[in-house]
Amino acid sequence: MNIIIVGAGEVGRHMAESLSREAHSIVVIESKPALAHDLEQSLDAKVIQGDGTSISVLLEADVGNCDLFLALTSDNTVNMMTASMASKLEAGKVICRVHPGLQREEWLFDYRGHFGIDHIFSSERLSAIELAKFIRNPDSLVVEEVARGKIELQQVRVCETSDVIGKMLMQLKAPERTRVAAVSRGGEHFVPSARTTLEAGDVVTIFGEPRSLKDLADRLQKGKDSKDEIRVVIFGGGEYGFSLAQMLESWNCKVRILEKDPVVAQKLMDRLSNTTVINTDGTVLAELEEERVGQADFFVATSVSDEDNVMTCLQAHNLGTKNCLTLIHRADYANAISASGRHFGMIAAVSPREASRRDIEKFITTDQYHIVKKLGAGEVIETRVERGAVVAGKMVGEVEWPEGCVLVAKMRGIHADVPGPDDVLDPGDIVYAMVSPKVRKKFLKLVR
Repeated sequence: MNIIIVGAGEVGRHMAESLSREAHSIVVIESKPALAHDLEQSLDAKVIQGDGTSISVLLEADVGNCDLFLALTSDNTVNMMTASMASKLEAGKVICRVHPGLQREEWLFDYRGHFGIDHIFSSERLSAIELAKFIRNPDSLVVEEVARGKIELQQVRVCETSDVIGKMLMQLKAPERTRVAAVSRGGEHFVPSARTTLEAGDVVTIFGEPRSLKDLADRLQKGKDSKDEIRVVIFGGGEYGFSLAQMLESWNCKVRILEKDPVVAQKLMDRLSNTTVINTDGTVLAELEEERVGQADFFVATSVSDEDNVMTCLQAHNLGTKNCLTLIHRADYANAISASGRHFGMIAAVSPREASRRDIEKFITTDQYHIVKKLGAGEVIETRVERGAVVAGKMVGEVEWPEGCVLVAKMRGIHADVPGPDDVLDPGDIVYAMVSPKVRKKFLKLVR
């Protein structure tokens, strides 16, 4: 693929290095001369030192013939402007990195539609999502977001005490707008039908709005709801810590943030309604002891310092914290800690660069769809309903979907949900489906 990257900072450079190893044709635009020179010496790619919002620079990069355009600077305005320009100049797919504050406002304004951008992400929010998965869904095997985070995918194991055993899917009386989209049993993987019966030990892939999905996941895994409050301590109240706390405070979590800067701490108190903010230095052992960190279920280190994050996790573990999670900005360090950190109480390390790379990787395809997630039973595909398609203008229940295909989400503008049988599929709708390999073409013929 022909790929243009604007911005060679932490995320941009990581993407450029990763993609150049995969035999793609890469052009990097970087405004800072020193960074551009360094990258030119170390990377098998064309490097242009210039302003990514300059039309002459974009034309020099041959933006009209690129398959994937990535605006990855740390500046919202630069990214939105250069991404919008690339879209108007007929670049293939356009991806834009933004500050998480802007992404949180997407329910108020459709930035993507307005600027002609295919995908918007923030490294901070992606990292917070990765950290939150371990806390909100400790028993889930896999957790992913689809449809701009409005719909969640979880993979859970059916417990032998669950009341779903022996029941067909049509008999489950699952929460409204949830789906069982895949089942793995004894080494076999398949997309189920309404008459599929669940058995103990089945690994089930389910979709739905997160709160509704929690009810279904609890029922599959335990047969009853878990009401115990999860105690979480977050070290660092920057954007990573704030994003994580915001995600957790509406769940069954008791969240505390340890933040050294009094100005930042006050801002957090003003912005968070159900989180306790403590103005203290979390790197000091005595402070951790005073705040009884050892009694927490999860200790999460989200400061800008990798060293402080690792050391505070070690201290929290020594004080008795059950599970420690840490943010690590260097991707290679994060991999090392994830591989061996459990010996020191760290169950996972999340790298913002790697979280961003995995999110962008979904778009590295020349097909008119992209694969959101690969599972044993098949793939979760995202595509657009085209004008004149077989399904256009029809209700979901009227369509004869191929066996081995389950529609799991529909997005129109900024609104997304799991479609019901009476929902109409309009041209321009984004649809997500779990499809087995043998029916992928049949599904795509219906929607395109």
